[in-house]
Amino acid sequence: MEITAFLDRKLARRFRTYDSDGDGFIEREDFTQAGERTTKAFGLAHDDPKAVRFHDMLIGLWEQLSAVTDQDRDGRISVEEYKKAFANGLLETPESFDEGYVPFLDALMAIADEDDDGKLTLEEHVTWTGALMNLSEANARGIHDLLSDEDGLMSTQALLEAIREFYFSEDPAEAGNWLLGSLD
Repeated sequence: MEITAFLDRKLARRFRTYDSDGDGFIEREDFTQAGERTTKAFGLAHDDPKAVRFHDMLIGLWEQLSAVTDQDRDGRISVEEYKKAFANGLLETPESFDEGYVPFLDALMAIADEDDDGKLTLEEHVTWTGALMNLSEANARGIHDLLSDEDGLMSTQALLEAIREFYFSEDPAEAGNWLLGSLD
């Protein structure tokens, strides 16, 4: 996959959302902390089945990501390693992306979609993006407004399409490219 200047900026932004402690590296602990913040934000006990599933999915994502990106096997991923993995085909197609990401999104929605209607309210969206990715409320509100329906709800499908756009679209006008707010 060619890393264009636009994709490079998006990957750098996504990297920062993974790096919970801001030390310039993604580590297993970043995923663990993000999971704990998220389940706590939705009032779930550590042993709640939804919380356990979500934590397991996060650790699975960490293991998959680190297996492909941690080139020097030091237990942490630098931004250079992260970008290089994409250049080497970490996400080749939207379909291969879906295989790995849809189960995680399902586990996330089981927590964030509190009334289990397949749609996120503004508050649910702000809560999960803030807890999981340290996204500011302003950025979360902005993307929610772009992706929500006439009732102010964001469907799981709309969120998945936006995530695909973030990784695969080069069109700055596509809403998904601003999924994490400003790229700078």
